[in-house]
Amino acid sequence: MSTERVVGIGAGSAGLDTLYERGGTQPGSELPTTDMVLNIGPQHPATHGVLRLRLTLDGERILACEPIIGYMHRGAEKLFEVRDYRQILVLANRHDWLSAFSNELGVVLAVERMMGLEVPIRAVWLRTLLAELNRVLNHLMFLGSYPLELGAITPVFYAFRERETVQAVMEELSGGRMHYMFNRVGGLKEDLPLGWLGRAGAAVAAVRKRLPDIENLILGNEIFRARTVGVGRLSPELINAYGVSGPIARASGVDADLRRDEPYLAYEELARDGVLEVVTRTDGDCFARFAVLLEQVKVSLNLVDACIDRLQGMPAGPVNVRLPKILKVPEGQTYAWTENPLGINGYYLVSRGDKTPWRLKLRSASFNNIAVLPQMLPSEVVADMVAILGSMFFVVGDIDK
Repeated sequence: MSTERVVGIGAGSAGLDTLYERGGTQPGSELPTTDMVLNIGPQHPATHGVLRLRLTLDGERILACEPIIGYMHRGAEKLFEVRDYRQILVLANRHDWLSAFSNELGVVLAVERMMGLEVPIRAVWLRTLLAELNRVLNHLMFLGSYPLELGAITPVFYAFRERETVQAVMEELSGGRMHYMFNRVGGLKEDLPLGWLGRAGAAVAAVRKRLPDIENLILGNEIFRARTVGVGRLSPELINAYGVSGPIARASGVDADLRRDEPYLAYEELARDGVLEVVTRTDGDCFARFAVLLEQVKVSLNLVDACIDRLQGMPAGPVNVRLPKILKVPEGQTYAWTENPLGINGYYLVSRGDKTPWRLKLRSASFNNIAVLPQMLPSEVVADMVAILGSMFFVVGDIDK
């Protein structure tokens, strides 16, 4: 006796989410056995964007998981090769649309290293300030959206209130809400508007004052704890094997942060002054990953305050280096990596002395963070899959590039 049937899952899936059953009779028994293959995505309310997970189930228990990516692939790395170094920033800006400023930063650091450019000190501190504000914006999005995936709608309104407070000063400075285009090879687009540092400091103070609203609402909630504590544990061994980084790795006790370990911008001085703290947890579950994200927001707010204090005591000066109209990078290669909000983001740049890169390879954090799912999800139940998936804190464009 054998059976096979196909059942569509979800009216909104347009037939893309399908349940396959193939079964037979267990040897020595008349009880039928059934293997199920369930497609979650690529268009389904339970997934982030157009990520697809192909799950093999034994009842409600997950036996295997296969992430299927590429639905958002835009060929960004090949497009890099036919654009000059100023135009590249437009594309690099967008693979992780929640971390646009940090994405730009990785490109310009690589180019500046190849050209041997020394960026004005004022631009260095301002870049650090903006990178940390961008980190706050990124983390607030996940702090609001993750409880939403578990059935709690209120936290997203608190998180977006804080995001709008920070967005206001970012938009005033750069003119953009998500894609800032404020970095330039050799520094920044322009200097600060009059009084901007004061307004940025007020925004940081407001967010810090109201952040306990999110913390008290979520971390002590018994339903949230039941859905996250002990769920989706990720071991340090798997993190090292798959190159997982960022808040997810630190939630499993991996004490690694490029801002401290291989400092760039002004992070070395901030670490020496004790302002830069690396937040870690040891449990490695969904709850720990959320808690690390929340604590990192507090650290980033402290870093922004330190940068504001330094900039306020700094004399006026340039924020960029004057460059030729046609920018050519000397022949050679380099690898520049940064601690992006979601983890390690690296650019491998190869130049043949032209105005466009011969090769610009992107190492994104989200790709590695999702690659470990086949090791995490087996033995978990389907109901916990959404909690685990959401706690991996990824952006689909950062996977597919």
